[in-house]
Amino acid sequence: MPATLGRVAEPELTLIASLRPAALDARRGVVRLHPEVLTALALRPGDPVRMTGRRQTAGIAAKAEPGAGTGLLHADDLVLGNLGVRDGGQVTLSPMPLTAAGRVTLRGPLEIVAAVSPEMLRLALLGKVVTAGDDVSLLPQDVSPDAPVRPLVEAARRSLANTVGYAWTSALLTVVTVEPGPGSLVTMDTVVGWEHGHVTHGNPTPAGSRAAAPGSPTTRLSGLRPSNAQRHDDDAVATSGEADPAQAPDVDELPGLRTQAEELTELLDLGFHHQEVLGKLNTTVSLGVLLSGPAGSGKSALVRAVAAAVRARVHPVWAPELAALTNQAAAERLRAAAAAARADGPAVLLVTDVEALAPADQPGPLATVFRQVVAETVRAGAAVVGTTSRPEAVDPALRTPDLLSLPITVPLPDAALRREQLTVLTRRVPLAGDVRLDEVAGRTPGFVAADLAALVREAGVRAALRQKSTETPTVAMADFTAALEVVRPTSMASATLELANVTLEDVGDLVEVKETLTESVLWPLTYPDTFARLGVQPPRGVLLYGPPGCGKTYLVTALAGSGRANVLSVKGAELLSKWVGESERAVRELFRRAREAAPTLIFLDEVDALAPVRGQATDGGTTDRVVAALLTELDGVEALRNVVVVGATNRPDLVDPALLRPGRLERLVYVPPPDAEARVEILKASSRNVPLADEVDLAGLAESLDGFSAADCAALVREAALAAMRESLTASTVTAAHVERARARVRPSLDPAQVAWLAAYAAERQG
Repeated sequence: MPATLGRVAEPELTLIASLRPAALDARRGVVRLHPEVLTALALRPGDPVRMTGRRQTAGIAAKAEPGAGTGLLHADDLVLGNLGVRDGGQVTLSPMPLTAAGRVTLRGPLEIVAAVSPEMLRLALLGKVVTAGDDVSLLPQDVSPDAPVRPLVEAARRSLANTVGYAWTSALLTVVTVEPGPGSLVTMDTVVGWEHGHVTHGNPTPAGSRAAAPGSPTTRLSGLRPSNAQRHDDDAVATSGEADPAQAPDVDELPGLRTQAEELTELLDLGFHHQEVLGKLNTTVSLGVLLSGPAGSGKSALVRAVAAAVRARVHPVWAPELAALTNQAAAERLRAAAAAARADGPAVLLVTDVEALAPADQPGPLATVFRQVVAETVRAGAAVVGTTSRPEAVDPALRTPDLLSLPITVPLPDAALRREQLTVLTRRVPLAGDVRLDEVAGRTPGFVAADLAALVREAGVRAALRQKSTETPTVAMADFTAALEVVRPTSMASATLELANVTLEDVGDLVEVKETLTESVLWPLTYPDTFARLGVQPPRGVLLYGPPGCGKTYLVTALAGSGRANVLSVKGAELLSKWVGESERAVRELFRRAREAAPTLIFLDEVDALAPVRGQATDGGTTDRVVAALLTELDGVEALRNVVVVGATNRPDLVDPALLRPGRLERLVYVPPPDAEARVEILKASSRNVPLADEVDLAGLAESLDGFSAADCAALVREAALAAMRESLTASTVTAAHVERARARVRPSLDPAQVAWLAAYAAERQG
């Protein structure tokens, strides 16, 4: 039973657990309590609290929202799982002393252990109270880290996404040991490591991090540090922090990376084991490599696998952590790691997210030190591999001879490689007979290896929830379909089009438009070999134009679903910047990503804002330079293979004419407003999930909707459903009366003058 709040003197209270799925607290070890409960337990927000259910654990107390019950403990599924209770179970709470964790050891999935460094792991746990046997997530705790540490936490987020992909948000780890005892708070002084693996360096707190916000857990723990002897022991372990080859993946487990693996293996094997051949030829080999590729594509795993194959040790360095330190501290750590690699026989110094140490924009003193260290390490016969998901952000001086001179690129996998990766990932998964990996591969454009691993894991979770009492559970195709609704490609998250489960067959009417788009967009992406065999240069791009709300964006979405291609989607104005050179660089970066992700469809919405007629702008020439950059990318020196550009606009007359000539956006496709037949199809599609009464005549309704766009028709169906809800929240059908009320509220949005002008423009182009 919930305890009464009058028992202030009691050392503990018993509350009812309430599952709280709030995104701010999800899987971060935070529990929400009523202010009166906090007062009764003499707790402040941010204090640790001991909780006892079927087992004992600890969390960070926070204030519940206004209106929360006084007898409730609001917690997420992770905390309830650590307590061993369900929603509605009883939990006993009591205050606990604030103790800094001296050492924390964890275990987790092999792919997480191999990819996540101890330093990154510590930042993910920063501000969390941990107990041996608890499950914890990699989601950083947002309410406790002080201001100077926040840049490190943000860097950890980016690096986790780069190295692990989507899986980092859902991965669960198990706390193996905690010193000095249960319920200890992880700080920047805590030594964090993997079970039977590496641990963090001692005391890497950046300068000024002690000036934390008053009352924060990090500030109150500023005097709680490990002993000097303990720190010395940690440094000794961290100095020899090379990766264990036994934990490295096999090259055969990295489908899609075999070409890159062979290239890197040949280089390292020659440099490490065949120096006598090089000596006879009176030549040397430079073992500096810049490995670039999308986030989560397996760059670090590739290096570890190749290093294990050539019997070399890997010394990992996480560049964002060093960049967050003072220049002197970062230089010392960098030189120590390089010295350990040089003294360890065949060894690879692996620098992850190298752009943090050597940025292209403003390389500082640390970039100079880094170049010196790389040159010394390569001359000493060790290998240096820098990885990045943003090669354009790396200092060009780092790519000179005797530094990271050999570029190796990991592209986005195409459908065939994704099929191969799924085969490897599901090798030990009991699949049902209806699972079609070819179809799953076709529905995952833009997915990298980490995303596919997360997809398989999410499908397994769905299957487990569905078959809890089955002795021989299997993963069915429905589980993959459900997982696809949750897992998204991380490598293209900043500029991807939401892929709906629609194709051109789902687009009503517009027969000529669909035929033109099939020939101009789908054929070049689907049958490039046929164009090459016939000696025909496929179209580079298409411009869709028509009145607003008539389905131009929907057509592109259907194209993406039909072609199973990677899709990069940007609004025209998103690429424009007031800073000189930034807009052109954004265009170059867009097309670079498209080439790496080929086959790719680039969708430029509102292209008239991006490429207006040159010589008429008053923005200092920004759009003129952007048009020049677009023209260069479309038919410049660098080939644009397996990439098709689709632009959309309501004002084709405002687009620069040079962009519309053959070899660029050469096919202009008019998307007219829907006629009566098309409006019937649109109404049927929009009301597919709406329970319409038998009396509703969609054909007759479509006849009366002259001047309505496709968006207006969809809005009419939506407004009719809302009219039924206004009448009764228990309504089960949408009647003709509801449709009539909606008809009175929804007005046509098409401008007859604009429609007439666009029709005349289309007739002139066709004539």
